[in-house]
Amino acid sequence: MSKLKVLVTDKIDPEGLAPLRAHAGIELVYQVAPKPEELEKLLKGVGAWLVRSETKITADWVTKAPDLRLIGRAGVGVDNIDLPAATRRGIAVVNAPAANTLAAAEHAVALMLALARHIPKADASTQAGKWERGKFMGVELHGKTLGVVGLGRIGREVAKRAASFGMKLVGFDPFVTDAQAREIGIEPMSFLDVLAKSDFVTLHVPGGEKTNGMVNAAALAKAKKGVRIINCARGELIDDAALAEALKSGQVGGAALDVFHAEPLPADSPLRGLPNTILTPTWAPPRPRPRAASRPSSRPRSSISTTRASRRTR
Repeated sequence: MSKLKVLVTDKIDPEGLAPLRAHAGIELVYQVAPKPEELEKLLKGVGAWLVRSETKITADWVTKAPDLRLIGRAGVGVDNIDLPAATRRGIAVVNAPAANTLAAAEHAVALMLALARHIPKADASTQAGKWERGKFMGVELHGKTLGVVGLGRIGREVAKRAASFGMKLVGFDPFVTDAQAREIGIEPMSFLDVLAKSDFVTLHVPGGEKTNGMVNAAALAKAKKGVRIINCARGELIDDAALAEALKSGQVGGAALDVFHAEPLPADSPLRGLPNTILTPTWAPPRPRPRAASRPSSRPRSSISTTRASRRTR
């Protein structure tokens, strides 16, 4: 049997790739962020392509990989993969939806705490030799209302941790019934009502036509004055210019963002340089992460075999 050529073009922990390297029937090619002309050469003979979020697998790249039978995403979403193009070719697309849940949830909570207690500012001040004890007191989370937008795995884990701080929980998710939300201690309501009632709002919905730009000028105008917003989901959910204006006016008290429209974040982004923002370089989940990497990488052979078998039975 000829070896299956597996291409990896994003940073994935060596531990996660270990099953592939050890497999006698797999030829592993690990090349992070190759240039387009180099990638076109690498795709020749590739049967499986493993990525995280940086590589964008467009219809054009799918066309240039005639032997491709499997695309694996080491992480939650697959919005960096052209699913219709893959479907037309009969290419299986798999991911690891639960692998990064805890990392993303913990980072969202860390950003919420950092916003509440002004930790980055306090650290910078003390590192600079100052001792400004009263300047960065911030607020307690206990008794505050957290609005969770998106009640999937990550949103629920964030809510669980917020409850331990004594926070009141409200939430919005059109795919979760009111009864299901209340079962996990969250009072369900509309998205705009969540903004209006919450002291903190954390976003955990996928990108797409219905969610991109949902945090815009109109929505922010209806938010509770001084609300703090955390986004560890998708940069496209927020209108950057509108958020920047709301941060300057005080309508939004602070924003902690881990994801952006363009990554790396452009130097001229309106979100840079604002005193009430915390910006992190897409740390949630941390990269590389063995658990996230190992799940899709453990099944290229079986997935491709299944795909080929299903083709024969059509």
